[in-house]
Amino acid sequence: ICLEIGCGKGRFVTESAALAPDMLFLAIERDANVLVMAMERAQRMELSNVRFLNVDAAALCDFFAEGELSRICLNFSDPWPKSKQAKRRLTHRNFLRQYDTVLAQDGALFFKTDNEKLFEFSLNELSGYGFILSHITFDLHKTDFPNIVTEYEERFSAQGMRIYRVEARKRYSACSDTE
Repeated sequence: ICLEIGCGKGRFVTESAALAPDMLFLAIERDANVLVMAMERAQRMELSNVRFLNVDAAALCDFFAEGELSRICLNFSDPWPKSKQAKRRLTHRNFLRQYDTVLAQDGALFFKTDNEKLFEFSLNELSGYGFILSHITFDLHKTDFPNIVTEYEERFSAQGMRIYRVEARKRYSACSDTE
């Protein structure tokens, strides 16, 4: 199961679902009006492997079991730029704790943004929490990393803005609980 948090109008989740018809995609969005647009897009594309939830990411553990998700995607999340708003950022350690719980042992978090300060904050939070970082780029469109372009990404790129991306995997435990 792949989860996109903050799916917006649904371009990323629907294109991902179209490319991987054997995988289940879930998308959550707090704004019900925007979520309806994403649902309509999935319906027009006749996708049967996409589901939508109108919930807040802060309640993730209420909706998913431990280790249930294989992938979490965060695309162009609100940067909450003021220092006192850091706890609202979807890459803050409080959210990372939830992702760590619901991601499978080999699960991964994919994060894209146009905001350099949010990206730097996120790299620090992810590595500080213990995620293993890879495929880090400060200019996604100058790499050959696989990429589905979101609505925001298309607009920001057209303005000449760089797109930042990182993949974060859970750290494996070398010891079992019985040792």
